[in-house]
Amino acid sequence: SCSNTSLLSSCTPSSLCPSGTGSSVPLGGLRTLVVQQTSLDRPRETWSKKMDFLLSVIGYAVDLGNVWRFPYICYQNGGGAFLLPYLLMAVFGGVPLFYMELALGQFHRSGCISIWKHICPIFKGIGFAICIIALYIAFYYNTIMAWALYYLISSFHPTLPWTTCTNSWNTANCNRYMSSDHNVSWSNSSTSPAEEFYTRQVLQVHLSPGLHQLGSVSWQLALCLLFIFTIVYFSIWKGVKTSGKVVWVTATFPYLVLLVLLIRGATLPGAWRGVVFYLKPDWEKLLSTTVWIDAAAQIFFSLGPGFGVLLAFASYNPFHNNCYKDALVTSSVNCLTSFLSGFVIFTVLGYMAEMRQQSVDAVAKDAGPSLLFIIYAEAIANMPAATFFAIIFFLMIIMLGLDSTFAGLEGVITAMLDEFPHVLAKRREWFVFGLVCVCYLGALSTLTYGGAFVVKLFEEYATGPAVITVVLLEVIAVSWFYGTNRFCNDVQLMLGFAPGCFWRVCWVAICPCFLLFIIISFLAFPPEVRLFHYQYPPWTTVLGYCIGVSSFICVPAYMVYHLLNAKGTFKQV
Repeated sequence: SCSNTSLLSSCTPSSLCPSGTGSSVPLGGLRTLVVQQTSLDRPRETWSKKMDFLLSVIGYAVDLGNVWRFPYICYQNGGGAFLLPYLLMAVFGGVPLFYMELALGQFHRSGCISIWKHICPIFKGIGFAICIIALYIAFYYNTIMAWALYYLISSFHPTLPWTTCTNSWNTANCNRYMSSDHNVSWSNSSTSPAEEFYTRQVLQVHLSPGLHQLGSVSWQLALCLLFIFTIVYFSIWKGVKTSGKVVWVTATFPYLVLLVLLIRGATLPGAWRGVVFYLKPDWEKLLSTTVWIDAAAQIFFSLGPGFGVLLAFASYNPFHNNCYKDALVTSSVNCLTSFLSGFVIFTVLGYMAEMRQQSVDAVAKDAGPSLLFIIYAEAIANMPAATFFAIIFFLMIIMLGLDSTFAGLEGVITAMLDEFPHVLAKRREWFVFGLVCVCYLGALSTLTYGGAFVVKLFEEYATGPAVITVVLLEVIAVSWFYGTNRFCNDVQLMLGFAPGCFWRVCWVAICPCFLLFIIISFLAFPPEVRLFHYQYPPWTTVLGYCIGVSSFICVPAYMVYHLLNAKGTFKQV
């Protein structure tokens, strides 16, 4: 019988196969038993259109990191020269992992927990770890969209509030430095009205001394986040039938805005300075290991294998869908979007440098959200039709975040519904409601006056090392325990052709080395975390590692549980 464990390479689990007739089908020398799905199982939901799936995957992979992290990392690591390690890491690490996850999800038609009973049951803890990591991401990622929503609402004021120094939150250092103010000089102690609006009005971070004293919750941000989660709930409550329609807006609108902003940015004075700064190659940087580490980490987090999302999305595909082509198309679109975003950001940074009569380096010193919420917001305020550009820009940020949140939570929902079908299958709406409520409550700490410090802590420690370690174990489990030959036979059964030598070598050797390289480099050079003027004390590093380990601990814990409860010899287990 092949109903559960798929122990024999010549058969596929009954839940995996397209509904057939129970006959044997010859395949490449193998006889593959195709078992008809029993009527007791609920038929699996599928995407309404192929395009729903592609847009969902693109929407998931293209997120806020493409817009702020890639351009910053690119110029920091040698400009145009950085594209070489980035492409190498994509070809040999990112794309093979992306392809593997899509193929696994489509063949086994299961979420990230129940899929392990088909592959290697002892590794089932990986699925639980992925779900916990996804929850941690939901705790902080949506807060960034709440900030963007605050900006969006503020954009409807007659005068953009981050353009003046006469507001209640401004300090004596505030220096209104518009392109028309030729008599104003910019000093090192000066702060722009955009910076003060972000730090003192939106975040109110000046009211918190640090992580040890976060302060109270900002009610404005709490309402913004509630609105964001309401949109999320009504987009995913019914499954991929509804979220597949919503991504037609959330995945395509950002491209329209990027194009508009690129054309606008290219026509600004000084734009060429920014582009030269972005792409001017510094080949000596390639001798530094940090460049290769950054390239590997960037492509990994950009494509996003290991978060259970690709498994979940692919599991709703028709059995014979060409996921190989899907993997190549969506990963290429993702990388090109990152590259395009660099031009959108740096044409504007060049304009800011020209306006302030500073170097681009001095203007681009802010990384992360500050790049969008301070530098870009200020640049938009200086453009003609500033209100229009502000509205579409912050709408774009919200939409870039939304479809990534849809995807992250769908990964958890699919995993839990597949693992506990009898309890949850008919109560999906209530389960999603409970999950969204948990995410909202978990995000409350990021809405406090010191919430930005919490967001940074989660971003640096809670997700990165844990998810890379989880994916390393996933690749080892599939390539070494389940077996590359068996996996390739599965792919051949689906697509009609087996993956070539390149993919096999990547899965068996190159991908594990690629992931191990990132993990070791993170442990060898732990990030020095600081935000604004706050240097994170040593105890926060310990706290960060504890949060990271709290998800990963599921893997060894489940292994022990499985070994204690399983019957038979160790090898049979």
